[in-house]
Amino acid sequence: MSPSIDIPGYLRRLRLGHLEGQPPSVENLHLLHRAHAELIPYENLEIWLGRPTTVDPAESVARILRGRGGYCFHLNGAFSALLLALGYRVTRHFGGVQNNTLRDAGATGNHLVLTVSDLPSAEAPDGRWLADLGMGDGLHEPVPLAVGAFRQGPFSYALRASVAEPGGWRFDHDPRGSFLGMDFRAAETEMSAFNDMHGFLSTSPESGFVRALAVFRRDATGCDCLRGLVLTRVGEHDARTTLDSAGDYLAALSDIFYIRLADVTRAEREALWRRLITAHEDWLAAQA
Repeated sequence: MSPSIDIPGYLRRLRLGHLEGQPPSVENLHLLHRAHAELIPYENLEIWLGRPTTVDPAESVARILRGRGGYCFHLNGAFSALLLALGYRVTRHFGGVQNNTLRDAGATGNHLVLTVSDLPSAEAPDGRWLADLGMGDGLHEPVPLAVGAFRQGPFSYALRASVAEPGGWRFDHDPRGSFLGMDFRAAETEMSAFNDMHGFLSTSPESGFVRALAVFRRDATGCDCLRGLVLTRVGEHDARTTLDSAGDYLAALSDIFYIRLADVTRAEREALWRRLITAHEDWLAAQA
């Protein structure tokens, strides 16, 4: 069952209000996925603002409608709720992102994956698609759930059978990407399966989300990433700069990542900036 969500508001946020009431189709799935990747950022700001969240899709949708984003549990949870409400056949899967070779591959539960079925096309004769908006610099468009390699913008990806998860799938990221790959199980899972990992990711000092504030936005030609105070563009022409003022930081959130902080007080913004400065100084010291 799809939770009760504001479908017209969500579609307006994606600038696709005209899709309301239209039947599921391959073309519309691609439109929805692309718009979501380009307009709804991957971000963990709530953790750094000290605002607890849950993995409830309805809560995630409400936050998106306030001009925000989230990470995989939020983005894929919300997107799955939208697709279900629009009549798509969506399955949620238990997955795991492998950040580097020092970490084991496998479905560790730190990632929610979506597949969509019953949408056959020449590209996907069996009608199965991988739709994933929770990988930061991952997919811009859905791809057929089939073994093969494919390219989107500057990134080359691949899908293959997972070694760590028999019967499951492995997504291999581009070497320029922010992580090594991702595995997910074939079986369907419930959102509650991610509660414990979400608690760890949002509160533990060992969590990368607690240690670093990260914001990503994918588009057709590349990806923008703001990690701490370092803004990076990966695309045809890579670029990197450090934001050295609160004004520049907030402008980047608004102009590049479409993040509105209308419900964040001045005191919260000042506290966030102080925390970012401290984290950046610690990072510089570690680099030195």
